[in-house]
Amino acid sequence: MPKRLFVATPTKLLTFADCKRKYRYTYLETPRPPKGPPWAHNTVGAIVHEVLADFFGRWPASRRTPDEVVAKMRSSWRSEGFRDEQQSLDWRDRSTEMVIGYLRDTDPYYEPRGVERTVAFTTERASLRGRVDRIDERPARDGSGGTELAIVDYKTGRRPLTAVDARSSLAMALYVLGARRVLHKPCTRVELHHLPTNTVAAADHDEASLGRHQKRAEAMADDAAAAEAKWAEGLTPAEADEAFPPEPSALCGWCDFAKICPQGRREAPTRDPWAGLDEPSQIPLEEAG
Repeated sequence: MPKRLFVATPTKLLTFADCKRKYRYTYLETPRPPKGPPWAHNTVGAIVHEVLADFFGRWPASRRTPDEVVAKMRSSWRSEGFRDEQQSLDWRDRSTEMVIGYLRDTDPYYEPRGVERTVAFTTERASLRGRVDRIDERPARDGSGGTELAIVDYKTGRRPLTAVDARSSLAMALYVLGARRVLHKPCTRVELHHLPTNTVAAADHDEASLGRHQKRAEAMADDAAAAEAKWAEGLTPAEADEAFPPEPSALCGWCDFAKICPQGRREAPTRDPWAGLDEPSQIPLEEAG
């Protein structure tokens, strides 16, 4: 029988690499342990992503106007994680201005190749997939007269981004490989669109850099698959703690399971749910929105 491939997303792999205890709580425990309260910065990111998905993926050109964006932001707004109603309303207005500014010069007739598109590919060791915010199809830069794809990821965290962030992102590299496989088009370009500063951090992969990211993902998948195999055999609580140990760091204060992890609480104080609105440098990039 052929070996069963380990199925994973970039988020799943990165969770295992960052903290195996969090991985266990997120993907293996049944029922899953209760998470802490929602984060306000995640609420902002989720709503902005939803509105941009509607704008590019669902609305006709006639609806792609500032008034429609404002109305959608207001109707979609949620108050999870904010300190109080006033903070929520302030961030609703700030987020609306951010989205309007980002879309100001957008051609309302432009149609991306994909919006919230799932892409996937397999290797000899893993089946890797993920959902891309946007896939653009643009004129090829090699002068061939054809087209190429660009992977676009929206970011709403307050920390400015660089080309290094784009090139080092495991998720973005895997999206390139998945888009090639699913859409059968050349793709090397990755772009982080940072809405708070209305800037684009871009990078171009080559086959060597994509190969390094793929090998890194496969190594993570191998380790996660081995750990899950142990879990499936049945572990005592002590054995589970040994197989899925915590990996305390300064990021523990942002963990959804911080309240039930004594090692994490000793390493970093639990943050208020709205703290990420003002402390962007402390939030992991992959989770910043």
